[in-house]
Amino acid sequence: MEDIDPLRDDILREVREAGSPEVLEAIRVSALGRRGRLTLLMRGLGELGPEARRVAGAALNAAKDEIAASLAEASDRLHRAALANRLAGERADVTLPVLPGPPSGCDTGRIHPISQTIDEIIAIFGEMGFVVAEGPHIEDDFYNFTALNIPPDHPARQEHDTFYLPPRVDGSRLVLRTHTSPVQIRTMLAQPPPLRIIVPGRTFRADHDSTHSPMFHQVEGLVIDRTTHMGHLKGCLIEFCRAFFDVEDLPVRFRPSYFPFTEPSAEVDIGCSRAGGELKIGHGGANGPQDWLEILGSGMVHPQVLRNCGIDPAEYQGFAFGMGIERVAMLKYGIPDLRTFYDSDLRWLRHYGFLPLDIPSPVRGALSGGAAA
Repeated sequence: MEDIDPLRDDILREVREAGSPEVLEAIRVSALGRRGRLTLLMRGLGELGPEARRVAGAALNAAKDEIAASLAEASDRLHRAALANRLAGERADVTLPVLPGPPSGCDTGRIHPISQTIDEIIAIFGEMGFVVAEGPHIEDDFYNFTALNIPPDHPARQEHDTFYLPPRVDGSRLVLRTHTSPVQIRTMLAQPPPLRIIVPGRTFRADHDSTHSPMFHQVEGLVIDRTTHMGHLKGCLIEFCRAFFDVEDLPVRFRPSYFPFTEPSAEVDIGCSRAGGELKIGHGGANGPQDWLEILGSGMVHPQVLRNCGIDPAEYQGFAFGMGIERVAMLKYGIPDLRTFYDSDLRWLRHYGFLPLDIPSPVRGALSGGAAA
């Protein structure tokens, strides 16, 4: 049998000089394939005597292992180099602007009207200095009711209106929050005044029809400081309504109302007309007599609520407000039935949804246009 060392050295040299994975594969086949040079030598071991076969076999196995290890190292090296070259050639400039519209031959996703409306509301109040606060969906009775000055016999505490979880060991029950107001309580307990927060989120109540859903979205605002008064509340909400509905002279009125957690309290209405059976937000004028549409509740934070949160009502005061996100989205974008928000109908979403580039921001503000067709 021929000397194995020169053959091994020749193959190892070829492996080192291989310039591509394809060349390396050809070297592997020529050395270790079914009819490779090393393979044919191993097949000839049977023609040798016992001692010569033992010596030659050990040498061939050692050479095979060394060649296989060299092939593996070279393969890894060449694949890493090929990947680096490919990535260098395919580098994308992420600072380039996104092309408008869907790519040719395909469709794009749509932003849900609820997500769009939340972004618009946050953008408007963000320009007023509000920051977003969040809290859990499952709440303790204290945060959802007691701290908000809601008495034990209030209808909102009844099971026909509220989702309760099974009783705990002590008999108390957690509740799916019926409003986002518990986040106001948590914020006042966790942070000292002054406070200025906006709280968008999901809420839950036992109701279901064309204008109510067992799960829906609310957004609430809270301002606490030493000098805030009812005039600040009115100015804030008037500016919000006019910015959100994009009607510069939108009529806004405040009607006395009652909420356990605010005093005084007020319902907020916006002007509209219903001439010809069509609802139009803004002045009545030539389109019909002036009518009003309720969109949110508001008021000055009740002193007892401040005391429940460890804030001295003799030193601090503030205002709060809340609105249903689905309601204002339906009004702005002409969506007739609340239940369709949750039907997961792609046809509905393509009609009422928004393109990704329609997302508002605290810099751009809310959009004035309607849903993307």
